[in-house]
Amino acid sequence: MRQILIKSSIELTPEQKKKLENGIRSKEKGELVFVYQISDIVGGVSISDGETILDASYARDLYQLRKKSRELIHSNIKKGIPVNKIPYIIKEKLASLIDHVPDKAVCGRVISAADGVIRAEGLNNCQYGELLLIGTRGFALAMNLEENCVGAILLSDMDTVEYGDTVYTTGKIIEVPVGEELLGRIVNPLGEPIDNKPAINYEKTRHIENEAPRIVDRQKVNQPLSTGILAIDSMVPIGKGQRELIIGDRQTGKTSICVDAIINQRDKNVICVYVAIGQRASAIRKIIKTLDENGAMSYTTVVLSTASDSAPLQYIAPYTGCAIAEEFMEQGRDVLIVYDDMTKHAIAYRAISLLLKRPSGREAYPGDIFYIHSRLLERAAKLSDKLGGGSMTALPIIETQAGDISAYIPTNVISITDGQIYLESELFNAGQRPAINVGLSVSRVGGSAQTSFIRKLSSQLRLDIAHYRELAIFAQFGSSLDTATREILNNGEKIVEALKQPECQPLSMLREGLYLYAIVKGHLKEIPTNRIAEFLDGYYNYVCGTATETCKKIKSGASMGDEDVAILESAAKQYKTLFR
Repeated sequence: MRQILIKSSIELTPEQKKKLENGIRSKEKGELVFVYQISDIVGGVSISDGETILDASYARDLYQLRKKSRELIHSNIKKGIPVNKIPYIIKEKLASLIDHVPDKAVCGRVISAADGVIRAEGLNNCQYGELLLIGTRGFALAMNLEENCVGAILLSDMDTVEYGDTVYTTGKIIEVPVGEELLGRIVNPLGEPIDNKPAINYEKTRHIENEAPRIVDRQKVNQPLSTGILAIDSMVPIGKGQRELIIGDRQTGKTSICVDAIINQRDKNVICVYVAIGQRASAIRKIIKTLDENGAMSYTTVVLSTASDSAPLQYIAPYTGCAIAEEFMEQGRDVLIVYDDMTKHAIAYRAISLLLKRPSGREAYPGDIFYIHSRLLERAAKLSDKLGGGSMTALPIIETQAGDISAYIPTNVISITDGQIYLESELFNAGQRPAINVGLSVSRVGGSAQTSFIRKLSSQLRLDIAHYRELAIFAQFGSSLDTATREILNNGEKIVEALKQPECQPLSMLREGLYLYAIVKGHLKEIPTNRIAEFLDGYYNYVCGTATETCKKIKSGASMGDEDVAILESAAKQYKTLFR
């Protein structure tokens, strides 16, 4: 006995039902049971036996309309008519219905739907990662290919899916809009605008999943990407095309570092993409407001997936952001992308995997948890000159529990990235901003991402801080200290004070170089700790006025000769005398 499901937009009359049944029985053998259902199809009827579907609705006519409208769009583009002048309804409103509903296609049926996950039977030629159409409104992503059914994660609301709905294979994977039109916009993981602004008139889309650049397509990371944070640019430098992990407990300033880095790219011809994964909507609103107030939204795209979004949307959010950034990279431009944060991304993927009944491993994560992060982060690179020389710099964020960087997800991401910046709760609570632990922070690119002037000074700075931290631990247990130890502790305290930096106030490369010179060369030793910030600000203005040519060299990144260093030393001594 076979069940024939007949969907129509209105209730059929008994005469229409009889005529339909007689026509089907004349073509099909065996015992047939007819089930009628009122659906939201666009007129006509749709007939399905659970394996194939005969679409006698108006979808075919709409398909022809879509085909003609596409020809009209392409001819208008060739004539020079702007895309935003082409009616939006032709490009968007009919796309989901007409692109994916053929006259006759392999289809299946929803046998279960709960918690953002569906199971469908009858999809024998479905591929992994394929986009599925449910009815005429719902979309899902195939994730599990089992013997008798396909497990998929919903990309639309649960309200659009019901038990028994027809599921179509599309032969496509998820695509999102890319290009200049997304700059200054806030979009969801499907590329749809959510900032209450006009629709995005895009000309190009891109798959969210792409292969990472090959080794022969990359080149060495050798250009600095300045964050404007002195402690980072001097001791843990980031280069264009690098993947630098920001790791630490909650509320230690991880996001603030990334926001400062985005703000510092103003007027530096660097595109920024900020991906929020499972964050509180109120926190993201504050970040967007900060970027807007500092003029950073004009070159930034925000891909937003809040904590209230489903796990599937949180899962695809970083891949969407990466696709947007990749388009600019392949145009030969420099891009900075922030993933905030990868811990919540891993948790969302774990939830999806458990709902799909995949075997769980360590900490209930599935076995391919390492792969989903590596295939994302490996897409960050500096391309060879042959491919345009563009770069994508990735700053993934990982949240630790009680400072444990040896946990499962942190160690996974540490092994993928080119270094990490570790933020410590104790330093943060002690008033150190940013709260960077120099001993556990490292950049595997190192001096290649620094100018020669800063590279010479920063190596000494790192040693001085490490020495100070070591002695400070032992000094708290000792009752009396010798003169040399007290001098090291006093100098270290002033260095730490000089490295403190308020939020949203990134420093220019020139200011960083001059500050670093004063710190390393010991010009702060005689300055009271509470007046160091005042001294550095006045010192910068004084040197800019008295050593103009030397400052131009520092700003351009040119190498400094002995004569230039002597001019800097003389200016620092003169201002120190004036300050005292």
